[in-house]
Amino acid sequence: MDEKDLQILRLVQSNAQLTAEALGHEIGLSAPAVQKRLKKLRETGVIEKEIAVLSPTKLGRELTVIVGVVLERESRMHLDSFKRRMRQAKEVQQCYYSTGEADFILVVTVADIKEYEAFTQEYFFDESNVGRFTSSVVMDRVKVSLDIL
Repeated sequence: MDEKDLQILRLVQSNAQLTAEALGHEIGLSAPAVQKRLKKLRETGVIEKEIAVLSPTKLGRELTVIVGVVLERESRMHLDSFKRRMRQAKEVQQCYYSTGEADFILVVTVADIKEYEAFTQEYFFDESNVGRFTSSVVMDRVKVSLDIL
């Protein structure tokens, strides 16, 4: 990977809809050269996914909660089971297996506190391996980004 690849990545991470022509114009390469580089970046997994970032509030998900989850047991089977459930939960926007006080950190978006309560019932209270969890309600989305460069 060279400086041109890094320039392409900086641009596409903030706007994946930029055309090869626009990218090439910005960094001084031809559109075919940019397309070739993008193809390689995708094939090698440097670009994992190209997505649209949606507005939770415009889609009725007014409440974002940061949740710390502590499991009772941390065998591979228990960890895999919890990870699988979090991947399937539509309310879970992000899930991180972490060190520190909590075993998992979640970013959860829901319509309101009642929906969050239902989520906690299904995924925490009805799950025998969840020892405890803490919830922090987001007051303001100050910065939301997956940018790396």
